[in-house]
Amino acid sequence: MGEPILRLLDVSRAFGDFLAVDGVSLDIRSGSITGLIGPNGAGKSTLFNVVAGDLMPSAGRVVFDGKDISSLAPERRFAAGLGRTFQIPRPFKRMSVLENVMLAPLDQSGEGLLAPVFGRARIRQEESTIRKRALEVLDFVTLRPLADQPAGKISGGQMKLLELARVLMGDPKLILLDEPAAGVNPALTEVLIGKIEELNRSGKTFLIIEHDMDFVMRHCDPVIALAEGRVVFEGSAEEAQSNPVLLEAYLGAPVDA
Repeated sequence: MGEPILRLLDVSRAFGDFLAVDGVSLDIRSGSITGLIGPNGAGKSTLFNVVAGDLMPSAGRVVFDGKDISSLAPERRFAAGLGRTFQIPRPFKRMSVLENVMLAPLDQSGEGLLAPVFGRARIRQEESTIRKRALEVLDFVTLRPLADQPAGKISGGQMKLLELARVLMGDPKLILLDEPAAGVNPALTEVLIGKIEELNRSGKTFLIIEHDMDFVMRHCDPVIALAEGRVVFEGSAEEAQSNPVLLEAYLGAPVDA
């Protein structure tokens, strides 16, 4: 693993008087598959949303690839190489699987009001290039046979693969996966795991929220645990399984600062 690609520096996120994330500092190293675990209400999803830009930090800084992105909008973070999926997939259900993937690239020429009038040839060329890339990505995630199916008609596991396909259209350096195994049958889970590991070998870095401890212990290294909005453990999967502070957090007992 290389130098940190993502650094959180004393990051907090408050909702009124409630601190959902409380002074979190951590590094995600380039080339890792890092697991983010913790009991319900630990602050994992809030932290993900702060990293992805859906929430701004109340304090602290988010540094990605050496640049402070704390105030960037989600689409600008995506353009910079930081992609994310959601625990509950959010496809455009009436559009085809292929159309959903083709929508992912930012700043397409056809999005401008005057582009259809003055740039039709450029739009057609760009659309052809995006379509070719989208089919390649669908082929990679094993969804090519479903390219023309409405996205709302495919299975939950296939929707998780579609989420990954949309993210891959941005050629991200870091991919945030929010519970990728949740609601996915074992066969598709293995397909998804295989694609994550293949992408990791090609240089992609992952930060994964997952409640399936077997998934985390088999595929994530290192493992970071949150409880009550704070980091209570950081280490290997093997160390996590015997760490008393982590076990205490999962049992619901108070966690010492």
